[in-house]
Amino acid sequence: MRVLKRCGLAAIVLIVLTVLGPIRAASADDVVVFAAASLKNALDDAAGAFKSGGGAAAKISYAASSALAKQIEGGAPADIFISADLAWMDYLQKRNLIQPATRKNLLGNQLVLVAPADSNVTVDIKPGFDLVGLLNGGRLAMADPASVPAGKYGKAALATLGVWDAVQPHVAGAENVRAALLFVDRKETPLGIVYATDAASDPKVKIVGTFPEDTHPPIIYPAALTMTSKNADAAKFLDYLESPAAQPAFQKQGFTVLGAAK
Repeated sequence: MRVLKRCGLAAIVLIVLTVLGPIRAASADDVVVFAAASLKNALDDAAGAFKSGGGAAAKISYAASSALAKQIEGGAPADIFISADLAWMDYLQKRNLIQPATRKNLLGNQLVLVAPADSNVTVDIKPGFDLVGLLNGGRLAMADPASVPAGKYGKAALATLGVWDAVQPHVAGAENVRAALLFVDRKETPLGIVYATDAASDPKVKIVGTFPEDTHPPIIYPAALTMTSKNADAAKFLDYLESPAAQPAFQKQGFTVLGAAK
């Protein structure tokens, strides 16, 4: 219970610091972007480069794709939605809340198991591996496996490997993947499941195993304009994110650039 309380506090701290960010109202000219939490470092860099090149400023809200999709469904004003999986983009498309012709599959990622940087844990991720034993009485940090993409990918991988049922009671669920990363960063949990790009962004954690790609659905980040967007600069920013000029920002963080394929 003590760990869970601390995990809950860490999630609140992360939401305040990285999801809300600097509190300011968006101007009429800002491009309002709702983006998966795992994109923060790369997308901040891309948005900065776009603005430096004469483009509009982007006001970006980061959170779990599930939470952002529900906010858009509830009427939250956003010009662009970037999800960490296809399912939540499909969710909005079925409800006519995005512009289908603008939908692009931008990026790919990998799913990894992380531990604190000074951990001596060694892991061989294979069918039936003893994940519960590796936790040594602690908990496994992961984004909510019921709705958040990183958690869904993680659950799928563990189920494929035959260890989900055993480890499920030991999961410390998080609001989003960056919150799960923070649990491990602060040594509140000995292990966590995050994206490779999240692990690369935090020197206080290290990758101790990479989940085989055939254990979970492909990790794809689709992006699209929302149906309510009237900002001409939003289309320009979305095109920029798919352009060669933006690729270094994503590749630097470890994302795979997918291009325009749908």
